[in-house]
Amino acid sequence: MKVLFLHGWHSVVGGVKPSYLIQAGCEVINPPLDDDDFGAAVRTAQAAYDQHQPQVIVGSSRGGAVALNIDSGDTPLVLLCPAWRNWGTVTTIKSNCLILHSRADDVIPFEDSETLLFNSGLSSEMLLEVGADHRLADPESLAVLLWACGVLAAGETLPVIAEESAAAANIDGSQAGSQAEGSYLCDACSEEIVVPLDLTAGPRQTYVEDCPVCCRANTIHVQIDDDGQVSIWAEPEQDYD
Repeated sequence: MKVLFLHGWHSVVGGVKPSYLIQAGCEVINPPLDDDDFGAAVRTAQAAYDQHQPQVIVGSSRGGAVALNIDSGDTPLVLLCPAWRNWGTVTTIKSNCLILHSRADDVIPFEDSETLLFNSGLSSEMLLEVGADHRLADPESLAVLLWACGVLAAGETLPVIAEESAAAANIDGSQAGSQAEGSYLCDACSEEIVVPLDLTAGPRQTYVEDCPVCCRANTIHVQIDDDGQVSIWAEPEQDYD
């Protein structure tokens, strides 16, 4: 998977997040962006995009604003705490994007990402609450970043479990509100696995289970937002050769 990673203000090339993607097997283009001249940063990012034609663009903080202001066609975006209010002129995003943001972010308000989706007429399902600060460099946030890149690069949609999309998310709508079924894609064999969900077990759940198809272990993440909508995704419990 080829990723164009656009770093934040006063961040360095080869930081934690692009390094994590490289270690996970991604081909990462990580150009140095001018910290003082936003227009120059946009031109550098545009040149890198045009040359490398990545499958997905990741923009972190100011890099998120840069990502929004380049001509990226239909290439999906993963925006990490995007600083769109601070830099650039673009105030909407396209539909094949995901935003990762911490509600505890003390640099870029979480509400800015909510406003960005509202401006775009898009669902709140496209905003995932992760991490405990602005950096999103903790293991869980990094795992969600890798998962989001893979989902969007493959042209898939976010597997969000909601009442209005129960059929698409493989929920048995006849079940009671505290119990439901959801599905995830096994990281190893890409088979769709249906699992029971306990919606009373807290807004953030993590557990390990073996794939019933290939028997490899997956770490399963479940996130329930304030509206009761549920996201579920898997990452490998350990690396395999």
